[in-house]
Amino acid sequence: MWIVLLGLIGLAAGLVLVLGLERRYASSVLAFSLFGLLVGVLFGSIRVVPAGHVGVIDFFGHVSPNALKSGINLINPLAKVIPISIRTQEDKEVMSVPSKEGLTVELELSALYRLAPEHAVDIYKSVGHQYVDIVFRPQFRAASRGVTASYEAKALYTSEREVLGKFIQEHLQALVQDRGVVVENILLRKVSLPRTVSDAIEQKLKAEQDSERMKFVNQREEMEAERKRIEAKGVRDSQAIISETLTPQYLNYLWIKNLAENENVIYVATEANMPIFRSAETRGVPRRPQEE
Repeated sequence: MWIVLLGLIGLAAGLVLVLGLERRYASSVLAFSLFGLLVGVLFGSIRVVPAGHVGVIDFFGHVSPNALKSGINLINPLAKVIPISIRTQEDKEVMSVPSKEGLTVELELSALYRLAPEHAVDIYKSVGHQYVDIVFRPQFRAASRGVTASYEAKALYTSEREVLGKFIQEHLQALVQDRGVVVENILLRKVSLPRTVSDAIEQKLKAEQDSERMKFVNQREEMEAERKRIEAKGVRDSQAIISETLTPQYLNYLWIKNLAENENVIYVATEANMPIFRSAETRGVPRRPQEE
């Protein structure tokens, strides 16, 4: 736009000189043309680079090695500025990848990445704006397939999926780091397996969980058996201690004390030194004197 404006101003100035207008009009037209030329050059030199971008200066095929930072910049008015994003971007991919068993698994992944500002000029010169389709996306797919081929399909269903995403990120970063692309994270969003395979994996996982549960039950039973053994040993030791301290005199004392606490027993001194029992129903009924 600014080039066209400068051309129009130059054309107006040339017409003034060619047509030979009166001096008083010619000076005014020339002054206005020069003023317009200065204004056009000034505004043509101002370029605004959006936030989160860097500007690559392309002057008729000659690319400046230094990229412009975001904000207002003064450059050659005839040069072209190409903004390139350095923000974090997301690339979603749905791909079929192989597993270690030779199964085909459908994965939905997301890659978070950004372009390093210092590599913006190189990426523009060597690849251009389409660096995502030309450089990043094919390497993303290759890295994903290369990593999943070393893991079993069940790893995608367990906590190993986080480790798997980390390995894909490291492998992908090694492939694209020379291009100045920084891989921030790889997210496994969805995993799809054939129905028969997913059922087999779920049954195997369930069997493993049942096995772990039985180990817990057996451990609990062993602890309970050990508790009972300790309790029985304590009872045995207690009985052994009591049997060692009992004497005939102490046993007679306990016998007489228990008889005294029982209302149905009347103790009468006999030759056999045995008590005479009385029924509770006969209490209060006068007894007949015993015949001699």
